[in-house]
Amino acid sequence: MPVDIENYDKIKAELNDEARLIAVSKTQSSADVLQLYNNGQREFGENYVQELVDKHLQLSEDIQWHFIGHLQSNKVKNIAPFISLIQSVDSYKLLQEIDKQAKKHERKINCLLQVHIAMEESKFGMDKAEIFEVLNKCESLQNIVITGLMGMASFTTDTEKVRQEFKTLQEIFNEVQAIKKTNCNMTILSMGMSGDYKIALQEGSKMVRIGSLIFGERKPHRNPSPNGEEL
Repeated sequence: MPVDIENYDKIKAELNDEARLIAVSKTQSSADVLQLYNNGQREFGENYVQELVDKHLQLSEDIQWHFIGHLQSNKVKNIAPFISLIQSVDSYKLLQEIDKQAKKHERKINCLLQVHIAMEESKFGMDKAEIFEVLNKCESLQNIVITGLMGMASFTTDTEKVRQEFKTLQEIFNEVQAIKKTNCNMTILSMGMSGDYKIALQEGSKMVRIGSLIFGERKPHRNPSPNGEEL
């Protein structure tokens, strides 16, 4: 299925001045990414480390790659040289590893802390108390910058449930913005995907992650594991 440029343009027109679109290109071909790149898109989201590395090597250097899936600590080293933003930091241990690998490459890596707001237990992320615990001890990490929060709402047709989960995340985001640390710059609230991005924008999202509305249905990934990483 070709990239739906008409839908892409429609979504871009729906964004407010503060919101950014991350085109989720996981399992899509480099040719599809290139088609959207040629239409002006520069920020793309990937879930699988090896697929992300391959696309980075094949495509233009000015693409800003976002890692949005569950990231295993032992694979941080593969994306540390080039990643623009890791959206799915779900533990202090992972943040430490990102800092370690970023230091090796003499760069700072931007990170979002992933908040668990959905009713599904299978979703990753930290609760509010864990978010503040991480923020209270992260200042010693000099090669990361925490630039905001990310969350995924429940997969449900109950739009009020989704809206309330986004409201909860917005409230936490408002609280963490008051935290002043040298390696924190809380400007990004990443919430909203293909099925719920309109609600997310209404509730204050500054970054939406959209794949299927632009690229069509996701293609099967080789050797996927239940948690969204490679085996």
